[in-house]
Amino acid sequence: MRLKQCNKFSKVLMLGLAALLLTGCDMALMNPKGQIGMEQKSLIITATLLMLIVVIPVIIMTFLFAWKYRESNKEAKYTPNWAHSNKIEMVVWGIPCVIILVLGTLTWKSTHALDPRQTIPSEAQTITIEAVSMDWKWLFIYPDLGIASVNELSFPENVPVKFKITSDTVMNSFFIPRLGSQIYAMGGMQNILHLVANEKGVYPGMSANYSGKGFSGMKFNAIVTSQEDFDKWVEKVKQSPNQLQWEDYNQLAKPSENNAVEYFSTVKPGLYLDIINKYMKMDTSKHSHHSGGEE
Repeated sequence: MRLKQCNKFSKVLMLGLAALLLTGCDMALMNPKGQIGMEQKSLIITATLLMLIVVIPVIIMTFLFAWKYRESNKEAKYTPNWAHSNKIEMVVWGIPCVIILVLGTLTWKSTHALDPRQTIPSEAQTITIEAVSMDWKWLFIYPDLGIASVNELSFPENVPVKFKITSDTVMNSFFIPRLGSQIYAMGGMQNILHLVANEKGVYPGMSANYSGKGFSGMKFNAIVTSQEDFDKWVEKVKQSPNQLQWEDYNQLAKPSENNAVEYFSTVKPGLYLDIINKYMKMDTSKHSHHSGGEE
């Protein structure tokens, strides 16, 4: 009876593990489409394998010890007064220390190598995109092209992109999983993120930080195309009748859920800095300077 129950449990466990592995086949982090994402995937796999050096033997020994020292095994040696073994202590402490040392070194090097503010070497000229998180949508400004879009951005493959990221609301987190490196967006501050996509495609982006009731719909698409198709996308945006001056922006910044894609053919110069600076203004009336009796 017990044997049948064990076999049934084993089948259920195997099916569960198979389902878990199959669902992982399409995990965005494990299927990167950009240089940064690929390096982060390699780091995740390396760190996991190093930790499994400890985890797997522990799991195996747990079952072996339970089997060897089961009640029905009368041949198992019973040593109730055993308390210490230098050899066991050396293994128990030595191996984890070595793994931690290797992981620490690996993490330190990769942290500097994958610094999101570090430019990506490339023969192609870097594109600058200014990203602003709002309630509950993303605004993308192309300062060199004078255009903007909501919940959609586009750039050519194999061309590095420099994202300047801020928030016009609570803290959010900018993240395109298949390209790697999420980074926070905060009001009155700017974060820098460099990414590159090495394959054409449409890659979902999101906010990875809860920001209110419309958070679940705060998503966008990053469309990676050829240079020719990117130029066509730019022309399509430039044909839009919508403009993004300061008054238009204030209307756009009002909370909305599941916002549709919008295009803006013209953008107020310096709009991105205006958004940051509106949180940096000080009351200068208390700091008025009087000199020579003049006001």
